[in-house]
Amino acid sequence: MSTKRNRSFSSSRVAFYALTLSVLTACGGGQGGMKMGDDEFAVETLAAASSNQTTQYPATIKGLQDIEIRPQVSGFIVKLCVDEGATVRKGQALFQIDPTQYKAAYDQAKASVASAKANLETVTSTEANKKMLHEQKIISDFEYQTAVNNLLSAKASLAQAEASYAAAKQNLGFCTVTSPSDGVIGTFPYRVGALVGPSAAEPLTTVSQIGDMYVYFSMTEKQLLALTKAGGTLKEQLEKMPAVKLQLSDGTMYSEEGKIDAVSGVIDQTTGSVSMRAIFPNKQNVLRSGGMANVVFPYTMSDIILIPQTATQEIQDKKFVYVLQSDNTIKHTEVQISNLNDGKHYIVTGGLKPGDKIVVEGVQTLKDGQKITPITLAEKEAKFQKALQDQRDGNIQTAFK
Repeated sequence: MSTKRNRSFSSSRVAFYALTLSVLTACGGGQGGMKMGDDEFAVETLAAASSNQTTQYPATIKGLQDIEIRPQVSGFIVKLCVDEGATVRKGQALFQIDPTQYKAAYDQAKASVASAKANLETVTSTEANKKMLHEQKIISDFEYQTAVNNLLSAKASLAQAEASYAAAKQNLGFCTVTSPSDGVIGTFPYRVGALVGPSAAEPLTTVSQIGDMYVYFSMTEKQLLALTKAGGTLKEQLEKMPAVKLQLSDGTMYSEEGKIDAVSGVIDQTTGSVSMRAIFPNKQNVLRSGGMANVVFPYTMSDIILIPQTATQEIQDKKFVYVLQSDNTIKHTEVQISNLNDGKHYIVTGGLKPGDKIVVEGVQTLKDGQKITPITLAEKEAKFQKALQDQRDGNIQTAFK
């Protein structure tokens, strides 16, 4: 007896679910393809608008200056003071070249200066004594002139010794190779034990100044004219150009904005393009010299018509929309669109005008010349929410009716 009641209950429940499913199927299963009535379709009135667009240009990142570090003296590298890729400050030691021979030359030059100074003091005293004797007519003019010449020679010898001392001191200082600026160290082609010199084919390394970074890119002559047609000096034109963004190689956007600060005065005849340069701050050292990126150039298109991409049909690479006529019939109309789009809307360049009304839902089920009952998007949404609420409340008879 209990088994029969359970079977009866299950049969009734299945029948109820089947009835519910048939009602929902008849009324439509979702918002995108659902109509509130057999002939009700949402329409939108077109109006002129503006759209913020962007254009991307492949770019190369460079430091403000990539400085080759070359030794000023020859010798064996005895110490690497930093590692590759390290951030260094101006004057920081990078390499140590064996200073033995240069220290010996320095000591010898220093001794020569001391000897020249002592000789100069002796000759100076001699000249003063000879001068007194000459004034008293005790010695001849020749003997006094000889003393004067010896003094001049001693002064010249001291100057020569001091010059040699300065050169030896400088060469000894060159044994410690330092960074000429703040920046980031490149690779090391030479290691400890390598013999290096001023005539070496490769530099010891490269220091890239990356506090600010240059980003080089190119645009066509036509695009540049569109930006600079307002006239004025080049400085004024650069100041009017909008800030640009940078898309990194991993697809992410760099957090800082850049500013275009230079435009080449020569157009490349082979490509018809103009080289341009933007400068970006690099406080976090995210950008590295030699990297690749895309410069994102913003601009605004005014007085354009935007339509939802879902409102269009594509037939043989052409785009069509349904335009509502005064008698509520619809006309299958071809439209021309821009290559630029944001993934949700098309920019209409022809075929429509402000004030036209187009169908924005269910276009795949419509036919040219069909008569519809137009409703607004707000009305459509209100009916849809009401139907959802009826469904949640179990009002199957009124849901989606």
